[in-house]
Amino acid sequence: MRRIPALYSVIGASVALACIPAGAQSGPDLLEQLKIMRQQLEDQRARVDELERQLRASGVSNAAPASAGQLERLRGTGPAPVQASAPATTAAQAAPLDNLRGAGGAPQQGLPAPVTGSSDTPAQQPVVASQGGPVGRAPEPGQGARTPEVAPIFETPGVLTPRNRLVFEPSVQYGYSSSNRVALVGYTVIPALLIGLLDVREVKRNTTTGAATFRYGVSNRFEVEGKIPYVYRSDSTVSREIFTGTAAERAFETSGKGIGDIELGWRYQLNDGGIEKPYYIAGLRFKSRTGRDPFEVVTDCQTRCLGQNVTGTGLPLDLPTGSGFYSLQPSVTWLMPSDPAIFFGTFSYTHNFKRGNVYRTVLNGERELLGEIKPGDVFGFNIGMGLALNERASFSIGYDHSSVGRMKQNGQIIPGSVRLQLGTLLLGGSYRINNKRTLNISVGAGLTRDTPDVTLMLRMPFAF
Repeated sequence: MRRIPALYSVIGASVALACIPAGAQSGPDLLEQLKIMRQQLEDQRARVDELERQLRASGVSNAAPASAGQLERLRGTGPAPVQASAPATTAAQAAPLDNLRGAGGAPQQGLPAPVTGSSDTPAQQPVVASQGGPVGRAPEPGQGARTPEVAPIFETPGVLTPRNRLVFEPSVQYGYSSSNRVALVGYTVIPALLIGLLDVREVKRNTTTGAATFRYGVSNRFEVEGKIPYVYRSDSTVSREIFTGTAAERAFETSGKGIGDIELGWRYQLNDGGIEKPYYIAGLRFKSRTGRDPFEVVTDCQTRCLGQNVTGTGLPLDLPTGSGFYSLQPSVTWLMPSDPAIFFGTFSYTHNFKRGNVYRTVLNGERELLGEIKPGDVFGFNIGMGLALNERASFSIGYDHSSVGRMKQNGQIIPGSVRLQLGTLLLGGSYRINNKRTLNISVGAGLTRDTPDVTLMLRMPFAF
C-alpha cells in the first residue's frame, strides 16, 4: 500500500511552504522555488486522490499487516467480528486526506497521527478480542464441563458417555486365588496330643469372566449402562474326606460355566468441575441373580451336610456362576484435576437382599432346608491417581477396599461367619488407538488373605 508514503509527502510539502518567510517571497529565486513546490503539491494531491479511488473501488484496507506475535495470539481464537468495523475504519483513515483538501489547496494545520498504529485497524481488533474475550470454541448449550478421562482401573469408569453416543465395551477378567486350611476335629489331652482328625485343604481357584457392557449417553451429564457377563470357573482342592479315618489325600476337581448376574446402572454428573475443583458423579447399580446360584448346584454329601451324619467332601460338584442374591449399590465418584495428574475415588455401599425358603441340593436328589439367608452388606471405597504420559497414553495407580459383613441364617449370625476385609492394589494403563477405540489394561494384587492373589483385566471400548 502506497497511500501512507504519499500522505507523508503531502505533509512534508505543506510544512515546507509554511516555513518560507513572508518577506523572502519577493525574490525571483524564491518565487521560482515556490512555483515548483506548489506544482509538486498538486502532483502529490492528484496521486493521493487516485490511490484513494483505487482503494475504495477494491475495498482493501490499508492497515499494516499483523506481526508474527499477533498471528500467534490469533490462533485458536476463532472468527473475530471485524468485518463490520472495516468500513468505519476506512472512513477514519480517509479523514486525514479530506483535511488536506482546503479552499484553494491551502494546507491545514493539526493533522492527525498516521493510521498505521491506530486501535481501530482490523489487525488490532482480533488481538484485543483475544486478550479480553473467550478463546477457542464455546461449549454447546447445556454441555457443561466434561469430566477428565483417566486410565480405568476400577469397575466404575470416571468419564461419562457424551449425549446420543453409544459405547460398546467388551472385556475379559481373570482372577486367581489360593488358600490353605487346617481344621482340628477332636480334643486335646495335653497341648501336644490331639485325639481326633486333622482336616487339611489346599484350594486353587481360577475364574475367567467375559462381559459385554453397553453405555448410552442420555445427556452430557447422564448415562445408562447394561452389563452381561459370562463366567467360567474351575477349582482344584487337595484334601482328604472328613470323618473317614484315612490319611490319604486326593485332588477334587470341579468347574462351572454359564451366564453370570446381569447388571443395570445409571450415573449422573452433579456439578461442573474444573482446575482445582472436583467433579462429583452419583451412581446406582442393580445386580440380578440370572446366574446359577450356589444353592442350585449339587453338594458332595451322601446324606446331610449339617449335623452329625456328615460324609463326603462337602464341596459342590458344579461351581455356581452367580451370587444367588439381588443387590443394589449406590455410589459417589469424585475426580480432582491437578495438572499434570488427576486424583479420583469412589465411596459405595452394597445392600444384599435376603432370600427365604432356601434349599440346598445334596446327593441322591435330597434337599436340605436352610431357611432364610441374608448375606452381609458391603461397604467399599477406592482412591487412585491418573497421569497422562502423552496425548494417547495414560497411567493410573490405585487401591480398592471392601468390607463384607457377616452372613445371617434365620435372623442369626452363622457360627464361624466373620467380617471379611478385601484389599487390592491396582495398576493400569490406557492407550487411545483412534477417536473411537481405546485399549485399557489393569493388574490387581491382593493385599489381604481373602482377596484373590492376582486379577487381570482387559477392556477395549468402541464408541458409536
